[in-house]
Amino acid sequence: MSDMTWFTVLSTVGAVLAVAIGMMFPALAMGRAISQALDALARQPEAEKSIMRILFIGLAMIESLAIYVLVVVLVILFRNPLLEYLVH
Repeated sequence: MSDMTWFTVLSTVGAVLAVAIGMMFPALAMGRAISQALDALARQPEAEKSIMRILFIGLAMIESLAIYVLVVVLVILFRNPLLEYLVH
């Protein structure tokens, strides 16, 4: 295989691993946040509005981390700065 083929394969595998690892931790954090919110709702049902508002803000912030990972991986994958050193 040519150098370009190896570079493409390794870039793709690296991008897949980065997305997998970068999405795993926010998913775990979301699960923990939802679990803790349900626990708080079970203890204090009268504080539902406050708990839900804080939960949704927290979930949006956690989800933004996953979106940042995806954006960075797509930028690296489609505009790879190392590609110019390989192609002359």
